[in-house]
Amino acid sequence: MVSTDELMKKTAARRARLPRIVYPPALPIMERREEIVAAIRKHPVVVITGETGSGKTTQIPKMCLEAGRGLAGLIGCTQPRRIAATTVARRIAEEMGEEIGRSVGYKIRFDDRTPRDAFFKIMTDGILLMETQHDPLLRAYDTIIVDEAHERSLNIDFILGILKTILPRRCDLRVVITSATIDTEKFSKAFGDSPIIEVSGRLYPVEVRYQPLDPQLEEKGEITPVEAAVRAVDELIERRERGDILIFMPTEQDIRETCDLLAGRFREGVVILPLFSRLTNAEQQRVFGPLTARKIVVATNVAETSITIPGIRYVIDTGLARIAQYNPRSRTAGLPVRSISKSSSDQRKGRCGRVQNGICIRLYSEEDYLGRPLYTPPEILRSNLAGVILRMLALNLGDIDAFPFIDRPAQKSIRDGIEILLELGAIETENKEERGPVHPHRLTERGRLMAKLPLDPRISRMIIEAGKEGCLREIVVIAAALSIQDPRERPAEKEAQADQMHAAFKDPASDFSSLLALWRRCLDRAKSPQMQNRLRRFCREHFLSYRRMREWRDIHDQILTILAEQKFLPKGEATPRKEGGELYGALHRSILSGYLGHIAVKKEKNLYTATQGRQAMIFPGSGIFNRGGNWIVAAEMVETSRLFARTVANIETGWLEELGGSLCRRTYSAPHWEKDRGEVVAAEQVTLFGLVIVAGRPVSFGRIDPETASRIFIRSALVEEDVKKPLPFLVHNQALIEKIAGLEEKIRRRDLLVDEEAMARFYEKRLSGIFDIRTLQRLIRDRGNDAFLRMREEDLLVKTPDAEEIALFPEAVSAGGWRLNCVYRFSPGKPEDGVTLKIPVHAVPSLPASSLDWAVPGLLKEKVIALLRGLPKEYRKRLQPLAQTCDVILREMEQGAPLPTALGRFIYKKFGVDIPADRWPLDELEEHLKLRFSVVDGKDRELAAGRDISILQKGFVDKEESQAFAKARRRWEKSGLTEWDFGDLPESIPLSGGGIHDGVAYPALEAAEGGIRIRLFRSASEARRVHPLGVRTLLALLLREELRYLRKSLAPSGDLKLWAAAFGGAKALESALCEKVVHDLLEADIRTEAAFNSHAEKIRPQLLPRGQELIQKIGPLIKILYDVSTLLRTLETSSYGNVPVLAFLADLRDELSRLFPADFLIRYDDERLSHIGRYLRALAIRAERGAVHLEKALVRGEEIHEFVKRHLDLVGNLPPFASEEKRQAIDDLRWMIEEYKVSLFAQELKTAFPVSRKRLDARLREIERML
Repeated sequence: MVSTDELMKKTAARRARLPRIVYPPALPIMERREEIVAAIRKHPVVVITGETGSGKTTQIPKMCLEAGRGLAGLIGCTQPRRIAATTVARRIAEEMGEEIGRSVGYKIRFDDRTPRDAFFKIMTDGILLMETQHDPLLRAYDTIIVDEAHERSLNIDFILGILKTILPRRCDLRVVITSATIDTEKFSKAFGDSPIIEVSGRLYPVEVRYQPLDPQLEEKGEITPVEAAVRAVDELIERRERGDILIFMPTEQDIRETCDLLAGRFREGVVILPLFSRLTNAEQQRVFGPLTARKIVVATNVAETSITIPGIRYVIDTGLARIAQYNPRSRTAGLPVRSISKSSSDQRKGRCGRVQNGICIRLYSEEDYLGRPLYTPPEILRSNLAGVILRMLALNLGDIDAFPFIDRPAQKSIRDGIEILLELGAIETENKEERGPVHPHRLTERGRLMAKLPLDPRISRMIIEAGKEGCLREIVVIAAALSIQDPRERPAEKEAQADQMHAAFKDPASDFSSLLALWRRCLDRAKSPQMQNRLRRFCREHFLSYRRMREWRDIHDQILTILAEQKFLPKGEATPRKEGGELYGALHRSILSGYLGHIAVKKEKNLYTATQGRQAMIFPGSGIFNRGGNWIVAAEMVETSRLFARTVANIETGWLEELGGSLCRRTYSAPHWEKDRGEVVAAEQVTLFGLVIVAGRPVSFGRIDPETASRIFIRSALVEEDVKKPLPFLVHNQALIEKIAGLEEKIRRRDLLVDEEAMARFYEKRLSGIFDIRTLQRLIRDRGNDAFLRMREEDLLVKTPDAEEIALFPEAVSAGGWRLNCVYRFSPGKPEDGVTLKIPVHAVPSLPASSLDWAVPGLLKEKVIALLRGLPKEYRKRLQPLAQTCDVILREMEQGAPLPTALGRFIYKKFGVDIPADRWPLDELEEHLKLRFSVVDGKDRELAAGRDISILQKGFVDKEESQAFAKARRRWEKSGLTEWDFGDLPESIPLSGGGIHDGVAYPALEAAEGGIRIRLFRSASEARRVHPLGVRTLLALLLREELRYLRKSLAPSGDLKLWAAAFGGAKALESALCEKVVHDLLEADIRTEAAFNSHAEKIRPQLLPRGQELIQKIGPLIKILYDVSTLLRTLETSSYGNVPVLAFLADLRDELSRLFPADFLIRYDDERLSHIGRYLRALAIRAERGAVHLEKALVRGEEIHEFVKRHLDLVGNLPPFASEEKRQAIDDLRWMIEEYKVSLFAQELKTAFPVSRKRLDARLREIERML
């Protein structure tokens, strides 16, 4: 704090050094000089308004000095532009007869020409704002003049608000606000109804001419503002009046086109000068210098206020300008060409008439002018407030909502500024309980550092990140470059050359790297004075702005200085500089930290989807145009004809999540149990500003939603037992569950096992907050064991099952000597529904189908009642009530025969209802009531399955087994064998074809031409049938001599030779006898060579004796056959011409041939042969009696024919699946018919057993009842 004595001494010293004040007498403001000086002395705030040319900008600072200001501090004057600050300072110094740097100084960014003892300090408004950081009450000044306040830039509004805030604390401070004659009441009211002093306008009158463009021609493109302006210049020059011309154009391109057109028309006597902010300082200063030729200046709105271009008499105004606009929703800085306001039009008009009468030609109509808004909306109402809010927080100026702005910013703009600072991590939201009365947000450490950097907050953030990445020096280069206008120039007449020279610095992956390459090439070594000339030459050759390149270096050095003061720079070269890909990553992660809101993902070629759903295109001048990667970051998103991303680089998506931090939005979908990871996972999607940066990444769901994760874990991992390695308690619980579920499968009801929800509740009570295997195992270890997780039957049972009912469903059944496992499935509609018997592949051929009907007692009741209900009505009604009938059947019926057979037999016996077997609705039974047969190999793999065992028995081998069978045939089968020299022959061999299962083949010897062959059969029964015949053939070859003697010994002789005529002759009988001996002795199931040889030796001596025994046995039978044949022949002779008798005898002869076939010795066993003679004699008696009493014989014959026909029908219609019992019963029926013939035609011979028509009918019905 400065003491009063020190202040008085300082004031006295400054009073002694007061400069001489000189006023130009001709300026209009001089008329109000005394009033202005008095107002400054009396009022803290004075508002001075005046039209352009009144002299207020240059004279008011001197009037403040005259009013006694400038003694306690500087008289500060702010200007909106750097060119204005420097020209105003030079003008004031010139009027006071001094050089810059004595009483008058100026300060623009990184260029301070203000001496310590100066009285006037002309500066940009941005400089004053920066000074408030280290001098919050602006004590360096006793007077502050805010010039051109009507422009209402962001800085101006901020300065006005700060001044209003500090005035109550600085009673010594005077504030002068100068403005054009627009809305001055607003300034006055903002500062407590401060006095307003109006100053008259320019020196000479200005004539306004309106020359609007034809709207239709303009719409068609036949006339443009550029052509209209050039036409207006033509008209002015044709009048031959002296005076310079100022043309206002909206864009740099328009200026270039205008200059080109003018240069083509006026080659002599005219100097054409462009004026826009991107020009070099030297080029800009040319418009202020004296010229002998007429001067035509073509400018943007940079010439609209604050500066005075000497000699301007004519102004040509297009009425257009690029007006900065910021959209908080899209976060896009736009520079569209818009119509300017009335105040801007008047400012432009004020640029002429300074030296003589002026003329302003407006290229729009007077109606258009009158319809325009009075002034351009203040910048604060259309700006990004991030920097303002950051500085306000750094200056502790309180909440932006409470800050005394002239016009309060839109809430959405404030919100957008806060969001940007939150995005950059510069501020954080205070907790409600900690929140002070000043502001709901507070600066972070990062934010405090950012506030000290005179840069855009995004660039400040970028520099801080670079410190962590180890690329601070490189990023300072980039930050400085982004703080200036692009130093690369493209003169209209040398665009191709400029592009060629600039290409040397272009990086195809990053415009930022291009800037760094330019720096390293140009400025890294240009620090010594000796290098400056070389730098100038380099800039000229490479189309670079020397002034901007120097400004780039100055800003770079200033940033380094600030960072050094903050002790942010690393000491020395502690870490080696990064290069290549490592540098690229570090550099662009740092850039990305400041421009996260400017990322975009590729949509197509150069078109990208940016944040907030915007569509942006890489700017065509970018080095990565047509080379853009999948993700990019841009330093600017600028909307002109479309939204362009400028200063662009390719980035990796992996960088975004870490840098985005809390800005990333995470959503989780499809939480599920993952067995391999042993935890509940979900698909995580990470978005940043609406763009998906991570899609579908599996993450642990337990830390995100422990409750839901635990619920999923219990149901999926524990209840469903979907774990990689089952835990002991799960094995125990699953065994109990399978046991109870198996009971349900048997009884076909789902009413025993509790549902999965009940199981889940069991675990939930014991495993709160557990959602992965690891924590579960830890809990079990902590508890000492897993007993608390082991279920008991009562935990899993809804009700206790009926033990008697369960006993009816065995785990395995016995059939054909095999033990067959039962598998029960309650799956209606599925192939495996019901009971499945698992049949080993070897057991298929030998399995007795008839016994399987009784295999599962639990099915019988349901099956019997279903069969009863499916009977035709004529049978069903006689068995009502069916339920009681069913109970009687199950209680009393004997088991053993096929179920339909047993049912038919029992019902006939018990209820007197004769039900043929084909009336039972077996095909209509529900699938689960039919046993399912599954043929499995040795590894329990199913080879074939079905409900019909007979089909499976015929063949179930698939293509793979056929391949294995073919392979085995190639190995085992042999042909052309005539002796046993092939080793032993197994009964079966395993098949292995590399397929999904192994089968079995059955080798056998088979007779072939000239010998035998070894052949493989798929069926054991077929092999058993063929093999003995093959053995017989091989033995016959071995015993060929013995068999030759046997045949000779069997030749009939004597009476037998005579009787043999009835059998077909002696040779036929000889063959039959020989065949019988060979059949009995040579056909054998022999598998080894030793057994073969042993059997051969055994039977060799038996051949001849056996033949003689056979002759003795069949001699009498052949005698009877001879007698019957002779009788029939005699009767046929005696009945010659008697057709009925002959027909009758012909039928008997047919019966004789059927009764005595050629292979009768093999077909009939000894017991059957004992009856054949009686049947032959009965046939003879029938013939004798029939020849005499034909009619009676025919009547009785019809009765016999009926039964024979029914027998033949049974044989012809016998299905493949018919039971063995039925087959035997049909065979027995034939001999019962033969006995019935004896009882009808030869009672005297007696029958072997009682027989009658009734008995035959009963037997037939019984057979029909059989399956």
